[in-house]
Amino acid sequence: MRRSPRPDDLPAAPPRPGNLPHELNRFVGRAAELAALHRDLVTARLVTVTGAGGVGKSRFAAHAAARAPKAVRRDGVWRVELAAVRRAELVEYALAESLGLTDHTARPPRQVLVDHLAERQLVLVVDGFEHLVDACAALVRDLLRAAPGLRVIAVGRRPLALDGERLFPLSPLAAADAAELFADRASALLPGFSLHGHLVDVLEICRRLDCLPLAVELAAGRLRALSPAQLTERLDDRFRLLTGGGRDALPRHQTLRTAIGWSHELCTAQERLLWARLSVFSGPFDLEAAEYICSGDGVHADAVLDVLHELLAQSVVTREESATGVRYRMLDTVRAYGAEWLDGIGDAGRMRRRHRDWYMGLATWCELDWFSPRQSEVAARIEAELPNLRAALEFCLTEPGETHLGQYLAGTLWFYWAGCGRLTEGRHWLERAVELDSDPADPSEPAGSSEHTGHTDHTEYGESRLKALWVLGYVAILQGDTVPALAALHECHDEAERTGSATARAYAVHRTGCLALVTDDLVRAEQLLRAALSSYREIGELNSNVLMGQVELAMAVAFQGDLTEAVALCEDVRQVCEDHGERWTRAYALYVLAYAEWHQGSLVRARALLEECLAIGHEFHDLLGTVLAVELLALVTAVEGDAPEAAVLQGAATRIWPSVGLPLFGSSHYNGPHELCESRARSELGDVRFGELARAGERLGHDEAVARALGGSSRKRTTPLVPRPARPADPGRDMREPAASPTRKGGETTG
Repeated sequence: MRRSPRPDDLPAAPPRPGNLPHELNRFVGRAAELAALHRDLVTARLVTVTGAGGVGKSRFAAHAAARAPKAVRRDGVWRVELAAVRRAELVEYALAESLGLTDHTARPPRQVLVDHLAERQLVLVVDGFEHLVDACAALVRDLLRAAPGLRVIAVGRRPLALDGERLFPLSPLAAADAAELFADRASALLPGFSLHGHLVDVLEICRRLDCLPLAVELAAGRLRALSPAQLTERLDDRFRLLTGGGRDALPRHQTLRTAIGWSHELCTAQERLLWARLSVFSGPFDLEAAEYICSGDGVHADAVLDVLHELLAQSVVTREESATGVRYRMLDTVRAYGAEWLDGIGDAGRMRRRHRDWYMGLATWCELDWFSPRQSEVAARIEAELPNLRAALEFCLTEPGETHLGQYLAGTLWFYWAGCGRLTEGRHWLERAVELDSDPADPSEPAGSSEHTGHTDHTEYGESRLKALWVLGYVAILQGDTVPALAALHECHDEAERTGSATARAYAVHRTGCLALVTDDLVRAEQLLRAALSSYREIGELNSNVLMGQVELAMAVAFQGDLTEAVALCEDVRQVCEDHGERWTRAYALYVLAYAEWHQGSLVRARALLEECLAIGHEFHDLLGTVLAVELLALVTAVEGDAPEAAVLQGAATRIWPSVGLPLFGSSHYNGPHELCESRARSELGDVRFGELARAGERLGHDEAVARALGGSSRKRTTPLVPRPARPADPGRDMREPAASPTRKGGETTG
């Protein structure tokens, strides 16, 4: 009987050329990046993989090199690790040792390397060269010139800056891959561990750690003692928590702090200082903000660009293109390291105040520019700067003596909260702001010397609070939340009367009129809105808010049957908007004009106006303007005879309303188009079919719903997409079949 072969009887595997160690655990993710690097190796002889500490450059490069096209690695894959080499003249010796070369002649080591590599076809991975970049660059240049079959994958936190170098910036893992990596490493420690039941916590851990592979692996290692939920709670102190890498790991990979600290050691004093100061930003930032906030005391404003360029080269900061131009970003982990240094040098408070000042100035400029042809640019800019504006608001509302500035900032952003689909967030900040005492702190407190706002006396402190109050009332109205809206507006009105603030009083009256409109008190709404518009004229106030008051007045009189005045008011608004390049309020004026056209039986004109209104609302992410337009378009569609499509559009509107607030404000007037559309469609389709089509509309994504509504005139669903919605205007009451407009006398409807 033949015996089974023993291990020593088996033929030995042919030796693999090169010195890459075999992988001890599974490589996770990065399929697209691996394919891209392999393509680069075919066309470029030097590819430099760059990225922040802990992003997984070394493991990725080795894994990719081992699987490189065979044509470029006929003589193997060889790796040299330079992190432990401290002197430039030793780089050549380290490489020779990695290649297994011994030479007893008097030849220079560089010549030995050239002679060895000259006829070979191999891939050389040069890892950890950042601290020896000049010496390493010179050596790689000479070797590439002398050895045409050589391919080099350089791995570091900055480029080698050689001719022919192909940069390969490595980003953190995708969230799903990071979670898979966490689960893989966790299951090695806790057999049977799976993401089931822990997915939410694991995804949050990965997100908080920027999906950095090193950080994720270190976090998984903590499962010996902590659950994923407990880990999440402790990530604020990530550098103390994430230690304990494997004994076989490079020293700089054994803790998160040393991984990031390695980059810090390679920086000059000026680069470290800017790194620390840049940590004050939350999210992306632009060059102008960095120059203002971070300059002075060691970094001149003119030097910020050059120092920032070096931080970009070292992968401390990354560059990204955006709708508002070139912006920069630090990973949260890198930012947190800089923040520790900023605290350590005692400069965090001053930097946060400068940060606050810059974004206060930005918000002030954007509020003024909202009433201009640059409205779309303003919306994009605020969207891009939202993380930093949130940080500025948080600072103002938590730092003693800064509350009045927080009230000012929250109120100044009214156009974004109301006009760009951010009602819920706006209300959060506004409620926090008005709940706090806005009295100034000690006059010596730096908060009183804001360079951009100049709020230094009790009167201006009061104005900030008054503005926050009427904006809070406005936002609550749009959400259909009448009780808190009325409370805020009454407080604003009473305090404005006491302090003699004509501006705040006018806004309080205006928004109280708006509240009366959406709660069906049309006579009072008309009175208040006319009074507010008169006050605006007296004080010389003209902006999008003022024009919106005129649109709301038009809706109030339209609901009472006076379409002639409603049209006149909105045509005037449309003309003023055209004169100033204003588009957001114009969309609401178009909505009222469309309502009048529908009421008079001009369906083609009504649809054209509504489609323009919807396109503008979607562009600004204005959910309220969008959903009102879709509601009225559904009615126009039903009257045109396309009941199935009307049902679909109603379903789409139903899905949008919860993101705005109370559907149709709970108003019988605003609900009129909806009820009439549903009645017509149901009578034609029957309840069952209507319900099926409405549910199909509810399944449409936001962009799909808008594209479908915009394609209604041609019945083709290929209309290009635009953006989303935010503020009210007005559909109507007594939404009977299109008929001659009734007339109104003394505020009452007749005929």
